[in-house]
Amino acid sequence: MESGIAIRETRFAGVFSDSQRIYTRNLTPGIRVYGERLIRINDEEYREWVAGRSKLAAYLKLGGNFFPFERTTRVLYLGAASGTTASHVSDLVIEGKVYCVEISPRSFRDLLFVCSSRKNMIPLLADASKPESYAMMIDKVDVVYQDIAQRGQTSIFIKNMRTFNAKAGMIAIKARSEDVTRKPKEIYDESIRKLESEGYEVADVIPLDPIEKDHAMIAVRGK
Repeated sequence: MESGIAIRETRFAGVFSDSQRIYTRNLTPGIRVYGERLIRINDEEYREWVAGRSKLAAYLKLGGNFFPFERTTRVLYLGAASGTTASHVSDLVIEGKVYCVEISPRSFRDLLFVCSSRKNMIPLLADASKPESYAMMIDKVDVVYQDIAQRGQTSIFIKNMRTFNAKAGMIAIKARSEDVTRKPKEIYDESIRKLESEGYEVADVIPLDPIEKDHAMIAVRGK
């Protein structure tokens, strides 16, 4: 636990910075999720949001401008893995929900542990390509956030956006999961065209190199 560091809130509500690192206010003081640094200032505890461990943090560090998370936002998080980024989203949407979909039983076990201390995180062991299988367990979704590494990433994202009628979405595209023989920019451009053809407004596109090689974050506004 560290103290004495001066931080300020950024232009994104709930995200703080000491000019070098970014942080979220810890919803569960004293508890680390992935070994991140904790600092205490004026009776508040903050968790370092490590860009090398979170594509959403990398997006912010690299100049991303789209940020649909507010205190009451309900988020459908596809590909939550062990809960690293989802836990920071949980810090942001303290009066909302983070529905965490993960298909891997091993990662899901870790995710369950994280969710056990965070009452706004709801773990769902499910296949993100089949939103109909978990739709009955979700009340409402404002934002779809996706980070999965498989073919058809954009189609899966669109299917979930439609199913839950989300007003905004963010998808971390992994180019090599689509086609290792093509240039990453071709993959990103193809995803953008597909999203636009389905009526979504692309609000921001940020390649995540060098923090995340051959990845890009694409943010959209819903129809």
